[in-house]
Amino acid sequence: MKFIYGKNDFKTFERGNEYTYLLSNALGGFSSTTIINSLTRNDHSLFMACTKDSTNRKNIISKVDEILHIGAEEINLSSQQYVCYTKNKEGFTHLHSFSQEYLPEWNYFYNGVEIKKTIVYEHGKNTLGIKYSIVNNSSHNVKLEIIPVFQFANRGEVLSEPHNFTLDGDSISDNNITLNIHSNYTEKSEKDVIFENDYYFAYDAVDGRTSVGSGTTFLSYFYNCSIKEEKEYELIFTLENENIKDIDTLINNEISRQKNLIKQAGYTDELAQSLVRASDQFIITRTSTNSKTILAGYPWFEDWGRDTMFAVLGSCIGTKRYDDAKNIFRTFIKYLDKGLMPNIFPEGIIKPLYNTADASLLYVYALYEYYLASGDISFVETEGFTPVLEIIKWYKKGTDFNIYMDKDSLIHAGEGLHQVTWMDVRFGEILPTARHGKPVEINAFWYNALKIASFFGEKFNIDITEFDSLSEKVKISFQEKFWNKKENCLKDVVSGNSYDYQVRSNQIWAVMVPFTPLTKEMSILVVDKVYRELYTPYGLRTLSKNDKQFCPEYGGSLFKRDMSYHQGTVWPFPLGGYFISYLKVNNYSESSKLKVRQKLECFESCLREGCVGQISEIYDGLTPNESRGCFAQAWSVSEILRVFQQLEKA
Repeated sequence: MKFIYGKNDFKTFERGNEYTYLLSNALGGFSSTTIINSLTRNDHSLFMACTKDSTNRKNIISKVDEILHIGAEEINLSSQQYVCYTKNKEGFTHLHSFSQEYLPEWNYFYNGVEIKKTIVYEHGKNTLGIKYSIVNNSSHNVKLEIIPVFQFANRGEVLSEPHNFTLDGDSISDNNITLNIHSNYTEKSEKDVIFENDYYFAYDAVDGRTSVGSGTTFLSYFYNCSIKEEKEYELIFTLENENIKDIDTLINNEISRQKNLIKQAGYTDELAQSLVRASDQFIITRTSTNSKTILAGYPWFEDWGRDTMFAVLGSCIGTKRYDDAKNIFRTFIKYLDKGLMPNIFPEGIIKPLYNTADASLLYVYALYEYYLASGDISFVETEGFTPVLEIIKWYKKGTDFNIYMDKDSLIHAGEGLHQVTWMDVRFGEILPTARHGKPVEINAFWYNALKIASFFGEKFNIDITEFDSLSEKVKISFQEKFWNKKENCLKDVVSGNSYDYQVRSNQIWAVMVPFTPLTKEMSILVVDKVYRELYTPYGLRTLSKNDKQFCPEYGGSLFKRDMSYHQGTVWPFPLGGYFISYLKVNNYSESSKLKVRQKLECFESCLREGCVGQISEIYDGLTPNESRGCFAQAWSVSEILRVFQQLEKA
């Protein structure tokens, strides 16, 4: 699917700032500015590299300014808002179109001069290339000036003064980083250092973050094009100490790689194919563990255990990237401790954090789905199943964070300030959604894990009597303790607190899992309740809008954002669970599949809004019409992609 934006999409600064592109390099680095080449966030960067690991991101070059010289006339092609709006650069007025299928492309036109720009970020390398194609049909010789805006700073760092850059030929050094620049420029000019510290970041301002940024310039590259001439130029930035490929090779290699991923995944739906490309952006190599992992989201999230186990279902298993899935499983298995898998992975000497009650149970679920998709029983038997037994043993016995099996065979999790479910916000001493007790999705995943243990145990000639007996007890207790007769749905938690009865999206996973503890009638009622009170076209509300604690909007200060994060805010990723549950209770009938496909069509507009080709983290709870939070979220993409997987295999 090719996304095309014309002048009506960026007829004002505000409209142009709504759209962001994203490229990643499979190391944690990324390239992302708005489609009009402006910065609206401190986390925007043309060249964000990862020098050591996925959490050690360095903003090397925030953007490049582009100036077209026609005779004595200077035409600024770049855009940027400043604290003093009279300084604003409005180059978007000369932008005719932006498009992205595999790579982002810009097309500028001014008085007979056409300029096409393409950006590529090399897979597995800290190398970013820009290709400029110039067609001069004007009556003057022209010159394109490119001015890199250097940062050499940690991601999110706000500089109060410029670095002391050292220029050595085509290399620039500072802050223990050396940037090598390769280009077939006509002319290079070193200038006096200009430090601008009045960039205005409009989207950071809305979110209550630091809204003023800076940039340093001191170099210009010039590319000439005579009358009636067509020229191609390249500008390549790299932190690698090796021979650099030319720009056309970089572009062709990356397009071929993406096409191969789409072919391997095997989806026929064009939207699903776009989601395959989108999901690839999150799969990276983690240096500290020398293995694959999945970043939770761009531009600021790292990789978390819970998110990874959810995302691996669609991003790896759903795209037939089975080796990547196994690689990720092995990393989790390596750090399994007392039945818990890490929520936050280790970096260097830092120990993992295990504050998650669901990552281990989601691993069991993902292992089962991996087997069904790949047929690889050997991996399950030799590497994957022993951890399943270990997880069940510790959940029964009791482990850290007050996670244990109670007398009713249900799992209790958390106490005090523990954040053990995905609704994990903590602001100081406040937990807006503590959910301590017996969370509904944890116990649905628990039942599912026991049934999966029986499934594999039977294949491996292991006595499964214990699993069968325990799962039956869990099923009985689940139906007895969680069913809310008044609302005909599931309680969110069993704890004896008033919040137990809040209508939340977590209940949908009790229907979605392959082995549900619910009767068919209960499942139908849950799906109906979720649809009536929580469904929106872009995701599920985290809390019914009928609840007095419902927050209609997400935004403002950090405190305000944290208080509303799971109190009605719409999240796209549970919508995947809803669609799968809907198909399930309707026995995957043709009419149900048609209805789901029709509802999925709106995601084409979702992929056009915010980050091009991506699905964001969240939306406002009352009117979900603008993406919020991370502009690209792994499990949002993965879970919607998994719906297509279910549709095409059913």
